[in-house]
Amino acid sequence: MHDGAIKPSDLLADDRHIQAADDQAWHLLTVDENETVIACIRYFAHAANVRFSELSVAGSGIARSAELGTRVREAVETELECARRRGVWYVELGGWAVCESLRCTTEAIRTLLTVYALSQVRGGAVGLSSATTRHHSSSILRRIGGIPLKVKGVEVSPYYDAQYGCEMELLSFDSGSPNQRYASWIRECREGLQQVPVILGAPTNTCAPDLLRLHAAIGGSEHLVRQAELAGAGR
Repeated sequence: MHDGAIKPSDLLADDRHIQAADDQAWHLLTVDENETVIACIRYFAHAANVRFSELSVAGSGIARSAELGTRVREAVETELECARRRGVWYVELGGWAVCESLRCTTEAIRTLLTVYALSQVRGGAVGLSSATTRHHSSSILRRIGGIPLKVKGVEVSPYYDAQYGCEMELLSFDSGSPNQRYASWIRECREGLQQVPVILGAPTNTCAPDLLRLHAAIGGSEHLVRQAELAGAGR
């Protein structure tokens, strides 16, 4: 809100910012020693047979624009076809925020490397992020392995998003093709996921079975799963 990306009127009375995708997505959180959230990112995974109209990006300003909308749809549908051929998830990243005190640290990079690790653990993913140039978010994604979304080899150019009041880029990423400079970090993140508590939301949360299956797949302890169930009951 302080950056101007959202307005005070976008917040609930208790200062939460909620979007339609939140109840259907994973959220990777970094907390400090006081259990205060200091970084987060939303990981919205779709089965590869998802239609473009069902994606969050379909409702974005650039996808609805007369000038670039057709190109964006064609580019995303090409990526969806790639995900279908490979039998992997199609992921939309969003809600990426890092508290101001951590913006010059490695935490922003570690958050994204954990996204790669999570995607690899789940069998692979092709993904998309609407990344702002503010605070170098898009350049960080590029450094790790993100590339501009393309249509027949031509990049979709950066654009100004009136809703968020800043310049944005549509960047694609492939969990199987990160910058090899960060390969060892991603391995460490995969190992770290074994100790991460999985917190379920409401009983109707569509991600709940998926979360528990993942937790079992990466070797998470039963103790952490029970904690997750208890925490979910109170949230």
